[in-house]
Amino acid sequence: MKHINAEVIAVGTEILIGQINNTNAQWISKQLADHGINVFYHHVVGDNLGRVRESFEKAQRDADFVLVTGGLGPTEDDLTREAFQLVSGLEMHEDQEAMDAIKDFFNKRGRTMSPNNHKQARVFEGAAVLENTVGMAPGMLVEHEGTVWAFMPGVPREMKQIMSDHVLPYAREKWQLHSVLQSRLLHFIGIGESQLETDLLDLIQVQENPTIATYASEGEVAVRLTARADTKKEADRLIDEVERDVMDRVGHYFYGYDETSVQQQVYDMLKQRQLTLASAESLTGGLFGDALVSISGASAVFLGSIVAYSPLVKQNVLGVKEETIKTAGTVSEACAVEMAENAVRLTNADIGISFTGAAGPDATEGKEPGTVFISLHEKGKATKTTELSIRSSRQGVRAIAVKKGFELLFHHLKATIS
Repeated sequence: MKHINAEVIAVGTEILIGQINNTNAQWISKQLADHGINVFYHHVVGDNLGRVRESFEKAQRDADFVLVTGGLGPTEDDLTREAFQLVSGLEMHEDQEAMDAIKDFFNKRGRTMSPNNHKQARVFEGAAVLENTVGMAPGMLVEHEGTVWAFMPGVPREMKQIMSDHVLPYAREKWQLHSVLQSRLLHFIGIGESQLETDLLDLIQVQENPTIATYASEGEVAVRLTARADTKKEADRLIDEVERDVMDRVGHYFYGYDETSVQQQVYDMLKQRQLTLASAESLTGGLFGDALVSISGASAVFLGSIVAYSPLVKQNVLGVKEETIKTAGTVSEACAVEMAENAVRLTNADIGISFTGAAGPDATEGKEPGTVFISLHEKGKATKTTELSIRSSRQGVRAIAVKKGFELLFHHLKATIS
């Protein structure tokens, strides 16, 4: 089967200036990947005729399949049709069925149609007109000099309807798309992207099918394995083989698949062991508790968080000794230990975790910004403390500390379950 190379183009200045996210491209790429179509480029271009034309000319040269969203509205800055006409030389005419549908759209809502709405019914000669059942502007499928162009509105629900009802069935039939592209995302925590890549380098260098890609996000990394095969079962088998090789090298850091999160895994393990957790937060100001209670059913394992930001609250509410604060300071292992142990004492939780440190941008108690102490205490066991030196912004330090807290909990619980 010929490999079909696609490009997704979003037309709209509102995307370029950050008013809206380009979620259309993400959704379209997922649908195409599921059909075994390679997406080589995502391109965003503003409402400028010259730039839209340039992006279309490049796509015409490079791609077999071009999917365009946006620029099909009734206003002067909706320039998709005009740009493609300059590229293709195709004439346009007003499609009567599309115009009737637009008029009906206004009539049903008791609104008066303005003359510029006629523009939305203009289609290219020879185009397949794609009915828009949830909006006004129809989509179009046009083949020009061997490249297939799909034009769709930028409104996500309209695009998805046209894509699902018309564009994907057309692609399946035209290119006899029988193969599938299957992906699996493996999440790792406690290992950096550079070390992960080093440990997997020989596998990455010989990758072909499945392919191996590494990704980094705040405080964790991931590996995406992607295989192409005639059936989902065969693709899964190919991925399984490579996954075994990956796990042999870095499996110690693995915490879950696909859409999971480390806090979800911590929640699951706490629930499995019927353990409860409480937190004492200074540096993080409640971010840890917020991350955990975002999970449905968190009340089954999480008793609460004591946010003790000032030294006085640490002492009078959380019970940190005055002597500890005076001699060691609040940014210290001694303070973190008492915070975690007192979180357990005050809530009767099985496990307590604490966060204290200097978020920055200035030093705190002579400690450099990014100095963080996290203590973990389980009833009947010795308290463990981890000291970090995080180089990031104030918000970055706090977010990374929270992620590190979940990492420590994950490995602690994993060790006790094993």
